[in-house]
Amino acid sequence: MAKAPFKKVGLLGKIDDRGARQTLETIINALTHRGYDVAVEQRCADQIGDGYGPQTLSLSEIGDWADLAVVVGGDGNMLGAARALCEHDVGVIGVNRGNLGFLTDLDPDEVMTPLLAVLGGDYSIEERFLLNTEVVSNGAVAGQGSAINEVVLHSDKVAHMIEFEVYVDDHFVFSQRSDGLIVATPTGSTAYSLSGGGPILHPNLDAITLVPMFPHTLSSRPIVIDANSEVRLRAAYDNDLLQISCDGHVRMAVHPGDDIVISKHRKTLTLIHPVDHNYYHVLRNKLGWGSRLF
Repeated sequence: MAKAPFKKVGLLGKIDDRGARQTLETIINALTHRGYDVAVEQRCADQIGDGYGPQTLSLSEIGDWADLAVVVGGDGNMLGAARALCEHDVGVIGVNRGNLGFLTDLDPDEVMTPLLAVLGGDYSIEERFLLNTEVVSNGAVAGQGSAINEVVLHSDKVAHMIEFEVYVDDHFVFSQRSDGLIVATPTGSTAYSLSGGGPILHPNLDAITLVPMFPHTLSSRPIVIDANSEVRLRAAYDNDLLQISCDGHVRMAVHPGDDIVISKHRKTLTLIHPVDHNYYHVLRNKLGWGSRLF
């Protein structure tokens, strides 16, 4: 059954090569020719150059104005857009101009047919939750960030072991000496967490994973917990300065004795997919799994 069509389309992304620019220009020309209201994010418009295309808006203004945001780029561009656009009631769809493209559905070489179908109401909706992170120092919040993929506690030095405690809903879970800990959403389970040996979580699961990074003991293993839990990490007092990274982008300093409180974000990201989107097909394609035998 067809859903409500989209009328106002916001376009954004990092136009860092000729192919990405051509994809964006193709979308702009096709949509304006068909009478859609189109706006380009200001930084993206600056990369294209003056005098081209429709109106320009800031990312926040696109979140308020648009029915659908189309991100041209890779998963990194989608992550940046997600952290901002989750605060607004706008759906997001991606055109893959990156490498793997777990979050970007549309093929840039054949973008208009599925995009026009989506705009006409032929699409599916998926909600992805984010993680909210606070660094608490001496009882006060010293830093805050959000992540759609993962929150990582690590040293500010390369290959340096740290020590910390982990609590879930105020229950002590374990202490650990390792290079750090990855706290990942289902969205992030196919990103950094996967490289660290974490499990793949289906996006519909309301769960998060705690994945040790090169732990000092072989008994340390990833654990999957309820996403509605509050995770508290406490940095041991004999550590040097540590860091918390949110999606590898937002970084906050963590001093010895500080707490890091991680919980589900109050907002979700609304992903828009073509109707033929299949998560298992994405996994097979991106991870090189075998095709069916029969």
